[in-house]
Amino acid sequence: MRRLMLLRHAKSDRSPGVRDIDRPLNPRGFKAAPQMGAYLAAQDLIPQKVVVSPSLRTRQTWEGMSPALGNPETEIVDAIYEAPDSALLEVIRATPADIRTLLMIGHNPGLQDLSLDLVGDGPREARARLSVEFPTAALAVIDIEGEAWTGFRHRAGRLERFVTPKGLDRDDAA
Repeated sequence: MRRLMLLRHAKSDRSPGVRDIDRPLNPRGFKAAPQMGAYLAAQDLIPQKVVVSPSLRTRQTWEGMSPALGNPETEIVDAIYEAPDSALLEVIRATPADIRTLLMIGHNPGLQDLSLDLVGDGPREARARLSVEFPTAALAVIDIEGEAWTGFRHRAGRLERFVTPKGLDRDDAA
């Protein structure tokens, strides 16, 4: 089995004169990133490898999460920035075979589109929430049977869970 964890960057603000790629997290984002890292650690959702968009907000999200998750292999991947779901899938399929759990930190709409394309099964309520929105710092955990990342294809995955920081605050992280 392969486990893919897709996490949208934590909350940031648009500032006049700041390029999109250089947008930093805002206070809410700086709170949510370590919260999501702690959640992953508490749930034993530890990635073997992390691929991160080069944007400042995605890198700051990972910096906030990483203390709780040890020292997984981390790679900044230019192809993730503002990428459509097809480009994200190419990055996933290029993951080495010895990696069984991958965390991708990126952007919408690519992450939501990819999640909706990959998921064919899973808890109905979580799938319904995913279909409506993929908020900042949200996490989709998708499992696919098989021994290769090339098995990630249309409707082959099972949404194991879909979690948001607000959901954690309400203590309903299913």
